[in-house]
Amino acid sequence: MTDSLHPDYLVIGEILRPHGIVGELRTRLLTQHPEHLKELDSVYLANSPESKKVTKYTVEKVRLHQGYALFKFDGINDRDAADRLRQLFVMVALENAVPLDEGEFYLYQLIGLNVQTEDGLSLGKLTEVLETGANDVYIVDSPRYGEVLIPVTNETILETNIERGFITVKLPDGLLPPI
Repeated sequence: MTDSLHPDYLVIGEILRPHGIVGELRTRLLTQHPEHLKELDSVYLANSPESKKVTKYTVEKVRLHQGYALFKFDGINDRDAADRLRQLFVMVALENAVPLDEGEFYLYQLIGLNVQTEDGLSLGKLTEVLETGANDVYIVDSPRYGEVLIPVTNETILETNIERGFITVKLPDGLLPPI
């Protein structure tokens, strides 16, 4: 059962286009663990990560090619069939997701956490995580400061406590606007 705290599925990719003529799908990777794709027996496709309407596909094979995943699903055997799956999100059931190492979190676990400074000042709630090339950025909706963008680095994120519902940060000088 899906609730806002525990989704049924985690996104691992987005289908971009057919690849070749035998039904392979060029897929943009949205996982930090592409090496685990070869272990998948099945995936779920949907129009959006939040969609309630998902379709299960059996994975015939998957391979990595030039920074993309090339999926081949059972029953998708030509370019036209593959083209109908363009722009769908590829997801795995939460129970089949890659186990995380200590100190790692799924993005859904972070959304809604309270963010506070090391001296106890409440900044607001984490509403979004931007995944950039250099480092992620937490977007915090702050009643006092508006939208606050916090770089996710070892220097700024002091503690993430999922169970207690907060993140403690050490903000770089000048990050908050004067009030």
